[in-house]
Amino acid sequence: MTHIIVDKKEYTDCVSIVLANDQRTKLTLTNFGASIVNLEILNKREEFINVIVGLDAIDAYKEISVHPSAKFLGASIGRYAGRIRKGGFVLNDYKYELYEKAGVNLHGGLEGFDKKFWKVDSIDHDTNTVIFSYYSRHMEEGYPGNLEVKAIYQLSDDNNVMITYKAFSDRDTFVNLTNHAYFNLNGSNNILDHSLFLDCPEYLEVDTQQLPTGELRLVNDTKFDFLEPKNLASLENFGLIDDTLIYNAKNGASIDKIKARLIAPKSGLQMEIKTNQPAVVIYTPENFPNWNFKNQTRYDSFPAICFENQNYPDAPNHHHFPSALLKAGEEYENTSIFEFSII
Repeated sequence: MTHIIVDKKEYTDCVSIVLANDQRTKLTLTNFGASIVNLEILNKREEFINVIVGLDAIDAYKEISVHPSAKFLGASIGRYAGRIRKGGFVLNDYKYELYEKAGVNLHGGLEGFDKKFWKVDSIDHDTNTVIFSYYSRHMEEGYPGNLEVKAIYQLSDDNNVMITYKAFSDRDTFVNLTNHAYFNLNGSNNILDHSLFLDCPEYLEVDTQQLPTGELRLVNDTKFDFLEPKNLASLENFGLIDDTLIYNAKNGASIDKIKARLIAPKSGLQMEIKTNQPAVVIYTPENFPNWNFKNQTRYDSFPAICFENQNYPDAPNHHHFPSALLKAGEEYENTSIFEFSII
């Protein structure tokens, strides 16, 4: 199904929504997981390519979400993106127990927001904006508070994609939302020819379970050093990245500063990222499962890269990390802008 026009409707199956601008760019979304399905954009040769990894069939998103190696393709992640140790946290002197696997709560638990059907609140084709909403009840997956969440997607006339997450709770709770889109600016094969810049002077040290130890380390002389643009062919030597990098603190939560830049010489596409979040989880999987991707696209080793703009993983258990506490009645907001251009 494509180009569904609805208003405040709740679904129990997957639908797709297409936004398009005068540049002939198309952004496709689905209500399952409030996910990005694909983003078709013109490259330097005036050819359409899909720069976000997506599946060929909308219904397949629900099917693969329970796969043991599910990759959260383009999904909205919550209540808490990333890992929380020992399956829980203490809030207001009460210990909340979360679902855990081998002592780790990942991406919101057994059935996080990525596995939920979201309401389609509105579609505005004049502003190219879609608003999804989800109501997470008190103690869903062990988290306190009735939480109202909105995922807002907007495609601008100059090919910028803005993703905004907002949340309100009737009790104090912890919230950390993000989007899990996989980018490949060539539209196929791999990202090894891409150049990456990250304004991230530090990264989080992790233990053998990829849980933060609480220590921040300088990226200098590590595989995380992208303070100067570096070719991602380095992945073949150093292995995948699945780590939290800390944005330059002097830029604070400014949405006007470029925090990351990805360039693909083959397609001539550049993507610049701005966000109000303090950190980003960079994930470069070695391979994808053998799924049916959009237009039967084939991917090689190191097929794509995720920029999961968010707060620090396991912040509820590290009091010196930026707070992930959402007080009752206050508003949470996470905004990221992905700006596309031809170089």
